[in-house]
Amino acid sequence: MKNIHVSKIIESVKDCCIKANYYLTEDVKQKIISAKEQEKYPLAKEVLGDIEENFKIAEKGVLPLCQDTGMTCVFIEIGQDVHIEGGSLEAAINEGVRQGYAEGYLRKSVVADPLFRNNTGDNTPAIINYEIKEGDKLRILIAPKGFGSENMSAIKMLKPSDGVEGVKEFIINTVKEAGPNPCPPIIVGVGIGGTFERAALLSKKALLRNLNESNSNEYYKTLEEELLEKINSLGIGPQGFGGRHTALKVNIENYPTHIAGLPVAVNISCHSLRHHEIIL
Repeated sequence: MKNIHVSKIIESVKDCCIKANYYLTEDVKQKIISAKEQEKYPLAKEVLGDIEENFKIAEKGVLPLCQDTGMTCVFIEIGQDVHIEGGSLEAAINEGVRQGYAEGYLRKSVVADPLFRNNTGDNTPAIINYEIKEGDKLRILIAPKGFGSENMSAIKMLKPSDGVEGVKEFIINTVKEAGPNPCPPIIVGVGIGGTFERAALLSKKALLRNLNESNSNEYYKTLEEELLEKINSLGIGPQGFGGRHTALKVNIENYPTHIAGLPVAVNISCHSLRHHEIIL
């Protein structure tokens, strides 16, 4: 049994909130730089250069990557041999978010009620997803999600008879309808299977996969590549100004589903795909 005090969790979550908003991971940075180098359309190339300059300024600690510092999505993997001591795990996570957004001078974007719209003032509560694992580790992954891209996401309960062509049509149409709104070049997370809520969760987790990695299943890997090609053929381009790079990557996660269903969810991220993790 491994004991982890809530004070350590608070500090770790605070640190992750700040770092996620200021530092892009290397895989995302390299995708942006590679897109800039390959882009032929002058305006699109210039925009990608501006995006590169933006993340370089942010990582100096001058300003966060975006003024929308997001709603804090938290993915917790907790080993079954871990014991949390000193208080509540969920309360500790939210306290870490509260401190991180204050100390990092990050915008507080959460309202306490979706209809009454009163701001909570500290960016809590976070959206927390828990997963029980074997072992004695606690993995904390923080992924701030801005709503310029979140609002462009979609889910659809397709029929099994719609097949893979129906899946492709829905994904491509979702990106097409989003247009410039999610600040392309985007990353497209896709969840296929499960139930209504599992497909949505899969699509968000798909965004967090390293952009240099593909689905381990060869069929889905090929589908990711096909979808990326078709999305980039839409001509939306960086920030909607046209060009070859509407998306940097398509990541698909799949899960078993019911004989009568084919749930598909599309979660879109802007070019600033933010996340940071720590393992205790």
